[in-house]
Formats: sequence, structure tokens, C-alpha cells
Amino acid sequence: MPFARLAHATTPTCHIGLGLAAVGRPGYLTLGRGRDLPAERTAAALRARTHELLDAAYAQGVRYIDAARSYGRAEEFLAEWLRAHPEADDVVVGSKWGYTYTADWRTDAETHEVKDHGVATYERQRAETAALLGDRLDLYQIHSLTPDSPALTDKELHARLAEAAAGGLTVGFTTSGPGQADAIRAALAVTVDGAPLFRSVQATWNLLETSAAPALAEAHDAGLTVIVKEGMANGRLAEPHAPEPLRRVARETGLGCDAVALAAVLRHPWVDLVLSGAATVTQLLSNLHAPAVDLDEDQLSRLAALAEDPRAYWERRGQLPWH
Repeated sequence: MPFARLAHATTPTCHIGLGLAAVGRPGYLTLGRGRDLPAERTAAALRARTHELLDAAYAQGVRYIDAARSYGRAEEFLAEWLRAHPEADDVVVGSKWGYTYTADWRTDAETHEVKDHGVATYERQRAETAALLGDRLDLYQIHSLTPDSPALTDKELHARLAEAAAGGLTVGFTTSGPGQADAIRAALAVTVDGAPLFRSVQATWNLLETSAAPALAEAHDAGLTVIVKEGMANGRLAEPHAPEPLRRVARETGLGCDAVALAAVLRHPWVDLVLSGAATVTQLLSNLHAPAVDLDEDQLSRLAALAEDPRAYWERRGQLPWH
């Protein structure tokens, strides 16, 4: 199992992964991103930034890297870095299928990605991912599973995924939206020949959106690896957008709002990995201070009060502009 490699890692940062959503394409819905990337967002510029982040992450002990077919050229940039660094054979690589990138390297595109969880999309994107990452791919995830997704009931798709799992690939899923908990519990019930199909789950949990916690704990207890994404709430928990209670706790700890926000994720026993979505090395290094943050009960109580109604949270997220 690929995650066994992480189980043997002992660095303070081994429970933090690097997600490439913010650097594999010129546009993404993260606050402040317009200042984080080069003004000229050519493929060459974002390739260089991605490789710079991967260099820094690996040097600091990060061993999980997360990409997706819809993250522009993220898989391509990652594949190039892996070929240039054969010594990085202890890196666990995850990617996703289910969204197709449609923005054609534009930030003003009307539609940036199109979702389809059908078998044909799986087969096409699996081949595309294999052409880039080959046997370096460890984890392949259904991208953004929701309670109404046909991927929960499509027996043919389940059979294809089980075949990939039998070949050594770990099969997982990610979730989004206010129904995350329902999607997670439905996925836990999916079996092929009596055996659970999914071995990992990646979901949104942060100080503003906490609704998936009970279901994620159940998934962890069922033996799935739990990966938390969007721990920074698409920039809403980072300076200068962070709410005042978070800023106050950050000042008390002497570290950044980002490190405190990610520390609040890591404190949960059901969390195996939390992703950094850093777009700069400075952001990444600040994120990696999270394991050093020691939050007391009073601070945790104040941070817990930041939680929003899930529907309100996801409605606001859907209104974020693609920078």
C-alpha cells in the first residue's frame, strides 16, 4: 500500500502534503492568488513555480503530492519533476479523475472545468494520467463525489476501479459541497465482491466548514486514509482575510494564521494528511510550521466558534472569482 511509505516517515512534516491545484493552471479560486503568481502566467512560468515548490517541499520532508486531471498541466509538471529526481522514490503520488479542464489556459474562461463521473471519462482520463505518471501513480481518486453522483451506483465503474486496485493502484474519492458527510457514508458502503472499494477519502475540513468531521472519523475507523483539503478555506483563513479570532490566536502562538489553521486540522486523530495549497515557497514554509503549533483548550474553543453553516459556506465558496 502506498501510504505505508508515509507511515514509516518520521519528519515533522510527514502529515502535510502539497496540492498542485493553485499552480498547474493560470486561474484558480483562491483569494489573493493574483498576487502570488507571476504576472506572465505562461506554461513555462508555472512549470518553474511548480518545480520550485516541489523542491522545497521535498527538502522539508513532505512526501505526499496531490494533482488532478483538471489542474491544467499539474500532472505534466509533476511528472517532469519526478523524472528529474529519481532519488524521490519515497514520494506518494495521488491524482484525480472526473473533471476535464476546459479553460484552455485562460483566466477569463466562462467554464474552467466540466464534471463527468461516467465510465468513458474514467477510461479516457486514466489513460491520460498513465501516459504522464506511469507507475509513479499511487492513488487515483474520483474527483468531487457528491451524494447524487452516478459513481456511487455504477457497477461497471466499480468493476473497472476494482480491477485497477487489483493491479496495485489505491482507489479513493474526494468530496465537496454541503452533503460531504452523506457522500462519504454512501461511499463507505460501496463494495465489489463483498470487499470495500475505496481505501482513501479526501474531503474539505477547516475552521469554517466542520460538518464532515463525524463521517471522516467513521471513514478512518473503517481503515481509510483520510486526507483533508482546503484547510485554508481557499484563502479565507490566511492573511489578510483571516477573521479576527484566528488572528488573535496566531499572535498568541507567534506563528501565522495559516499555520494555526492547519494545526487545527492536524489535531484531529482521524486526519492522516492535510494538504498545503501554497502557491509560493514562502507560503509553503509558513504552512509547514503547523506541527509546531500547540493550541490550548481556550484557543481551540475560540477557533471552534468560527464554524459556519455548511450551505452558507459552500454558497460563498461558489461565488469566489477565478483569479
